[in-house]
Amino acid sequence: MTRRQALARSGAGVAGIAFTGALSELFAGTSSAQSPLGHSAGYGPLLPDPNGLLDLPKGFRYRVLSREGDPLRSGEGPVPSNHDGMSAFPGRHGRVHLVRNHENRHNARIPVPTIEGLTYDPMGKGGCTSLTLDARGKVLSERVAIAGTAVNCAGGPTPWGTWLTCEETEDRAGTNGYTKDHGFIFEVDAADPHRSGAVPLTAMGRFQHEAIAVDPNRGVVYETEDAFEKPFGLFYRFLPNRPKGGLGSLRAGGRLQAMRVPGVPDLSPVQEPGTRFDGIEWIDVPDPLAAQTPIRHQDFGPGGITHAQKLEGCYWGGRCVYFVSSFARSADGSAADHYGQIWRYDPDHRTLTLVIAFGPDTDLQLPGESPDNICLAPSGGLMVCEDGNGTQHVYGVSRRGHVYAMARNAQAITSAAAAAGGTPDTPEWGEFAGVTFSPDGDTMYVNCYTPGTTFAVTGPWRRT
Repeated sequence: MTRRQALARSGAGVAGIAFTGALSELFAGTSSAQSPLGHSAGYGPLLPDPNGLLDLPKGFRYRVLSREGDPLRSGEGPVPSNHDGMSAFPGRHGRVHLVRNHENRHNARIPVPTIEGLTYDPMGKGGCTSLTLDARGKVLSERVAIAGTAVNCAGGPTPWGTWLTCEETEDRAGTNGYTKDHGFIFEVDAADPHRSGAVPLTAMGRFQHEAIAVDPNRGVVYETEDAFEKPFGLFYRFLPNRPKGGLGSLRAGGRLQAMRVPGVPDLSPVQEPGTRFDGIEWIDVPDPLAAQTPIRHQDFGPGGITHAQKLEGCYWGGRCVYFVSSFARSADGSAADHYGQIWRYDPDHRTLTLVIAFGPDTDLQLPGESPDNICLAPSGGLMVCEDGNGTQHVYGVSRRGHVYAMARNAQAITSAAAAAGGTPDTPEWGEFAGVTFSPDGDTMYVNCYTPGTTFAVTGPWRRT
C-alpha cells in the first residue's frame, strides 16, 4: 500500500496545515547574516511553466539536472527510478557533489545498475547515484555511488562530508528475491564512491530507517524509524565506538539505544507547542540486528518504550536534534490524530520539546501528508516537501511562521497507466523529496519522486 493510498483510506486527503509554535527555536544554528522574509512571506505567486515541469515565482528559474531513464553520464546504464533523499557537498574549485537516493523496491521499473565494488546485494534494486556540478552548475559527471540496497528513502550528511543512506525496509534474505538481509544504513562518499564501497553499518540497527542527524560535538548519530503500522517507530541514538572518526569510523560499532519518555508510550496525544518532557531516558536495544523480532516489537523492560507514527525527517540545529512525525491517525492505532509534529531533543539537558504542531485551521490547503523532507533555507526559514494527494508543492515557512508556496510540480503522471503507455482516468503528481541547498546557498536542489527528476532552482533567495 502506497502512502497516498493509505492517506486516502484515512480520509486525510484534504487536510490543511497550520504551523504554530516557537519557530525561532528551529533556526538557532543559522547565520545572523541571513535575513528572514518579511510579514508578507514568500516570493509571490507561482507562475505556470510553459514547459509543464516546475512552476516557480517570478525571478526564479530551474534547470533539469537529471531524469530517470536518460543515460548516466558514466555509461553505467540508465538513470534509476524513484528519486528521494539528497544532500549537497562542497568539492574542489567550487564544485558541488550531489548524492541522491533511489527508493527502489524489488519491483522498481529502473534499478540502480550493479557495479563491482559498489554492490551489496545483486538482487537489490535501490541505491544512490552521485552528480558532480562545476562552479556554474553544469553537470560534469553522474554515476552510481552504491547499488544492491533496497528502498533507500532518506538519510543525512555527516560532519566529515559523507552521506548516510537509509534502507526503509526489514526484508530478509529470501524475501522478494533478496540474497541478503536488508534494513541497514550505508555510508557513501559522494566524491569517490569506491572509497566507501557497500558495507552495511550493522551496529546501527536493522529496521525501517528513514533519516539521521549527527551531533557534531559528540559524534552521536540520531535515527528515525518510519513505521506506518502499529507498533509504530522509535527514535534512536547510536553511540559510536569511534565518534567523529571520519569515513569508515562507524564500521567500528557502538551501542544502539531507543528513546523513552517516562510515562509517555505514544507521542501523538501531545498537541500543545512548547510542551516539554524532562528526564528523557535512553534504553539499550536488546537485539539491534532484529534476528528474531523487529526492534519496535522487542521487550524494553517494565517502563516500555515510546513510539510515534511516521517518524521521518531529522536534522541537527544549534545544540539540539530535531525530528518529524509526519502524521498520526487513530484509525491506524495511534492514541490521537495530528497532521504533523516537529520535536526537539536537547542532549545537554535531556529534554524533549514539541516545537511545531501542524493542524487543519488554515486557509492554505496542503492536500495529503505533510511534512516530509525538510531543510533550512537561506531565507532563514524552512523548506518543506509535500507528500500527499493531488498537486505537489515545496512550501516555505518563514521564521515568523508564515507559509508560502515555493514550487509546484506541474507534470501530471500516472502509476500503472503511464508505465503501460496508456492514458489514466485520474492524474496524480509525483511528490517532492530531497530538498537541499548548495553550500553557498544560491541554489536549491530538489527531486520529483516520479517521474524521477532532479531540479536546480536559482533566484533571489536572500531577498527580504
